[in-house]
Amino acid sequence: MRTTVTLDKDVVAAVRRLRKNEGLGLSEALNRLARAGLTVRRPARPFQQRAMKLGLQVDVTNVAEALEVLDGPKAR
Repeated sequence: MRTTVTLDKDVVAAVRRLRKNEGLGLSEALNRLARAGLTVRRPARPFQQRAMKLGLQVDVTNVAEALEVLDGPKAR
């Protein structure tokens, strides 16, 4: 496919370096750089737990007691 593009100075410099170092033509150098950019993965953001107030006031440090509050004393 033929098309006209305007490249930034840093991209032109990278293409020139690649062509000089690898002995490539313009199209091949541009394709290699484009493919390299497509395979770069951004680091994943660290997981952060979100908490929301539900309005329920249950102390869950004692599971049996929390179940009794939630289900009632006859649930045992």
